[in-house]
Amino acid sequence: MPSMIDVVLPCLDEAAALPGVLTALPPGYRAIVVDNGSRDGSPEVAARYGARVVHEARRGYGAAVHTGLEAAEAALVCVLDADGSFDPTQLPALVAPVSSGSADLVVGRRRPVAAGVWPWHARAGTALVAALLRQRGIPLRDLSPIRVARREALLGLGVTDRAFGYPLELLIRAAAAGWRIRELDVRYSHRAAGTRSKVSGSVRGTLRATRDFAGVLRTVERSR
Repeated sequence: MPSMIDVVLPCLDEAAALPGVLTALPPGYRAIVVDNGSRDGSPEVAARYGARVVHEARRGYGAAVHTGLEAAEAALVCVLDADGSFDPTQLPALVAPVSSGSADLVVGRRRPVAAGVWPWHARAGTALVAALLRQRGIPLRDLSPIRVARREALLGLGVTDRAFGYPLELLIRAAAAGWRIRELDVRYSHRAAGTRSKVSGSVRGTLRATRDFAGVLRTVERSR
């Protein structure tokens, strides 16, 4: 096991969730909270709980993740939502295949722990995009925002999307580069009280993410 692993947490108004997420990180896992324009004091909360805080002024999930990867120093990097929907104690199980060299990228497959955790519109949108990935030979069932890979390799993929299409472009580029991609089940819970999803929390958010996914797929098709 590497001596230190960085955990990139893209963050936009997650002050209510951060204490629980940051205190649950396993020993040896170092939090990098990338604030993406929060107005609820998230950066101050993150710093109070020992996280390194960096700022990304450009709004967008991909922009925040990319900035976090650039700020990271560890060889292995995890990406984890800061909203409390994932239990950070699951990270070592995802890290293990990458650390051992049996996988290049490990992603989580969300398994809701209760009814209503994953709204129908978000689940349907994910299922559609995952089906398109499988048509391209990428055997995944989810586009989960929890994943593990080596930092230098991730940056070397050259992912350009800075919005919600970032995870999709990452997977497509990783597969094209011959990466060994592994999907493991992870528990998926309700977000922390006082926070709201930018994607699955509304039909509008899901449609916006689907639009970004479609843009990535069109770009890929044009580049073939």
